[in-house]
Amino acid sequence: MLTNSKCQWEPITKYHCITEWPAVFVFLMYSRHGGESVAEVLRDHGIKFVFTLVGGHISPILVACEKLGIRIVDTRHEATAVFAADAVARLSGTVGVAAVTAGPGLTNTVTAVKNAQMAESPLLLIGGAAATLLQGRGALQDIDQLSLFKPLCKFCASVRSVRKIVPTLRKALAIAQSGTPGPVFIEFPIDTLYPYHVVEKEFSPKGTPKGIMGKITAWYLHNHLTNLFAGAWEVRDISPLPVHVPQATDQQVQRCVELVSRAKKPLILLGSQATLPPTSADDIRKALESLGIPCFLGGMSRGMLGKDSPLHIRQNRRDALKEADLLLLAGTVCDFRLSYGRVLNRRSKIIAVNRDKTQLLKNSDIFWKPTVAIQGDVGSFLLRLSKGLAGHKFPEDWPQNLKDGDRVKEKANRAKAEEKTERHLNPLKVLHHVDELMSEDSIIVADGGDFVGSAAYILKPRGPLRWLDPGAFGTLGVGGGFALGAKLCRPDSEVWIVYGDGSLGYTVAEFDTFTRHKVSSTLNTDNDYGRNYLKMFSVLFLLFCTDYHIVADGYGGKGHLIGREDESQFEEIVKQAQRECREGKAVLLNVLIGKTNFRDGSISV
Repeated sequence: MLTNSKCQWEPITKYHCITEWPAVFVFLMYSRHGGESVAEVLRDHGIKFVFTLVGGHISPILVACEKLGIRIVDTRHEATAVFAADAVARLSGTVGVAAVTAGPGLTNTVTAVKNAQMAESPLLLIGGAAATLLQGRGALQDIDQLSLFKPLCKFCASVRSVRKIVPTLRKALAIAQSGTPGPVFIEFPIDTLYPYHVVEKEFSPKGTPKGIMGKITAWYLHNHLTNLFAGAWEVRDISPLPVHVPQATDQQVQRCVELVSRAKKPLILLGSQATLPPTSADDIRKALESLGIPCFLGGMSRGMLGKDSPLHIRQNRRDALKEADLLLLAGTVCDFRLSYGRVLNRRSKIIAVNRDKTQLLKNSDIFWKPTVAIQGDVGSFLLRLSKGLAGHKFPEDWPQNLKDGDRVKEKANRAKAEEKTERHLNPLKVLHHVDELMSEDSIIVADGGDFVGSAAYILKPRGPLRWLDPGAFGTLGVGGGFALGAKLCRPDSEVWIVYGDGSLGYTVAEFDTFTRHKVSSTLNTDNDYGRNYLKMFSVLFLLFCTDYHIVADGYGGKGHLIGREDESQFEEIVKQAQRECREGKAVLLNVLIGKTNFRDGSISV
């Protein structure tokens, strides 16, 4: 036994007393902790940010990450931390990482993790947990966390010894990115993260064990501690494991080349999966332009073709789908967004490509049936399809007719934007002004219901990976986290959050986060006192006219109120807000808007 002034260490291997070990190992065991192993793996996997709401269970991870140059970004709510990690995953092509404390810290993330699952974002959620010996015994914040996250995550694990930290993390990070990307969860009991001497002090009996039961208990605790740290600091490979990405076969690609080459009115519906690695967004854009097929862009693929591409069709989708003789569902799913497949032309040839087999065939043989169904990566498929059709030209009148329909619809929308509302500003006119004034490098974050639904028709992302919305889950409250992640990934870009007045309430406190971390963004908030879509049921829940701009000021940002009396100064106020953003301020534009019939009858179920 070795005795010093701080603790007593019993022999911790079957064969050697600690006095026989090299002095350097004694020092490592005394000073190192599991949080360092976590940080080293994250660093070697290219992780630059860890989003968190700090808690004692996970403090060693955060301290170690910061020492290795990984930026720790603390938020005002755990859901925001996960939303921010989700945004980083989408924009950077790496795994987004959030770390939260045990119990309520983890339960606060459930909605955000489910959103990441449905949006197919590779995300690692790190959770604290009660000590291994105290789980199930009424410890602080101790619940069955794995059961909570197994339905939401591709992989869940609880680390039971320090030596398991590295292999478990490497496996989880590879699974998050392989196949259909998605969230993974690892819980770290507190005794796997803190140094040996801290854990040993908690495990050791306070006095000399008495009686047979006391000696048995001391023996059991000693052996548990031995196993907990055995092999902890052995050298291990911490580099990334291979990521598996499913690919279409050569025969499948050739079959699609033949089908597409015979089409007279082909149409592409591009979904978020097109933005996933390994294919770059720029290469996908070039492939689409080479194909020359008109495209509807949805989710993260908005902006893929730039602001004003002749191939990008934005309006009259239902009519175009009925007229098309070939349809390529490139990462697009036949769920509520396509009326479960009912809007598709049954006479059309349909090529469906998706990494996920369930999504690939959702509602098939009920309302639609694919001619060719390929479980594979969308981006890689588009590049191979473009190569196979090199030199092929489609009839020019088809995309021209669709684009003419776009112009007619957008002209009508412009006319509706000029209509006077009963009070306040016309929301369509507000959106048109914003679209004209936002910079070319802007990233748009959509967080809301009716107002954001209108924004999707009017705001035009300037390029690939410049639009963020929650995805199929339709979650309100993503705005603060998405904007935080986006600004950290693209510090030189303007980040615009288009909020509804209901959704802003979820994350307005994150103005404090923006201020503390010097993250500047512009929030354009509709304030219509209520939620428009509820009017379809003759019900209106009133929200009092909230001075959100004052709230922003209180959190260290800058707020502006814009009403009808400020209409002539709208452009000047927005440009002032943009200047304030460039100076490092987070700015909120509290825009009072009136009611229009632009989206009457619109509802998604």
